[in-house]
Amino acid sequence: MRERQDVISERLRLNGRVLAAELALEFGVSEDTVRRDLREMAAAGLCERVYGGALPVSPAHGSLTQRIGIVADRKQALARAAAKQIAAGLTVFFDAGSTNLAIANALPAELELTAATNAPAIAAALLDKPAVSIILIGGMMDRQTGGALGAKALRDMEQISPDLCILGACGVDLEAGITAFSFEDAEFKRFATSRSRKVLAAVTSEKFGTAAPHSILPVAHCECLVVEHDADPAVLAGYRERGCRTIIAEKTN
Repeated sequence: MRERQDVISERLRLNGRVLAAELALEFGVSEDTVRRDLREMAAAGLCERVYGGALPVSPAHGSLTQRIGIVADRKQALARAAAKQIAAGLTVFFDAGSTNLAIANALPAELELTAATNAPAIAAALLDKPAVSIILIGGMMDRQTGGALGAKALRDMEQISPDLCILGACGVDLEAGITAFSFEDAEFKRFATSRSRKVLAAVTSEKFGTAAPHSILPVAHCECLVVEHDADPAVLAGYRERGCRTIIAEKTN
């Protein structure tokens, strides 16, 4: 069993998704045996179970404070590209997240819009934008996500119908969709996207082909993905086939 799991871990590292049926043939065991291996690996945090197999675990761990400093220049490039997709006069929901905080900072000072957010750090950044009207969604703060979650946040979100939701994503995969680590965070994100006319997600390259435990929405329901300059064109073609527009950020220096 340990040898099989070591091989599966290596396949995930090299190829991303693994399929239970293919592994069963390779190892000469039943699919039930492989699925048991994958369940044990998922319980140990070594992979994320998806239909038919498994994906690598999303790298988006850590609190908001910790994540802000990780690949900051790449997130700023994504932010500049994403900010260009936000037109004056819109009502925009900014989901909690370090990349979304960078987008808030990247907005032109003169851009007039109404911004709602469940993240105090994003609200504070928007205070420096005099043309932005700010709605702060309240509730119990979640230190990991940096946003308010739970019943109060859901009730507040119910009063808003954004033109655009800037969605935070922990993992993005064609089949698994957009996913999150926290159950309550995923619940809030799903509700926020259901209230919004369009959804945009800005995603660093290492999140593609990975998954977190809780589903938010299929990629076909995400109108726009903002991606890094080195994103694989073949991978992006798959997202466009699902109806998801892709915006490529400029290369960082």
